[in-house]
Amino acid sequence: MGELVDRVDEQDRIVGTVDRGEAITHHWLHRVATIVCRDGAGRFLVHRRAADMSRFPGQYNFMVGGAAEVGESYEEAAARELTEELGVRAPVRFALKFLCRGAISPYWLGIHEAVVDEDITPDPDEIAWHAWVTEDELREMARRPTFVADAVEALDRYLA
Repeated sequence: MGELVDRVDEQDRIVGTVDRGEAITHHWLHRVATIVCRDGAGRFLVHRRAADMSRFPGQYNFMVGGAAEVGESYEEAAARELTEELGVRAPVRFALKFLCRGAISPYWLGIHEAVVDEDITPDPDEIAWHAWVTEDELREMARRPTFVADAVEALDRYLA
């Protein structure tokens, strides 16, 4: 088995434990926790996913994150992912959650926020490039076909 996740229902209630790959293949709902990182000036962190990522390789995103592990809350997963992907620890604050139908498979998406004022050390296996951009620059990037499709809906909901 690979990465184990909680399988959840349409109300985000746990119904079992499954392999994440299997959840994606069978379109079973599971939980994904993400973080929108902003610096002290209010700019957004944007990154390009590594070219060999299994999902959305080489595409741009404004969120970092990943699947919540079995028994892990959205907030716990967000804090863990922030450290794993960017090498920093910062308080994460819940922003919103919605059922994302997803370009690959559906999932519950929990979006969190963090202010990151220290230097980041992105995991090169996950992040190939990064920059801090203004909201206008982010909106422009999100209109490009190289932006992760699921992140476009998340950005619209987050900025609303």
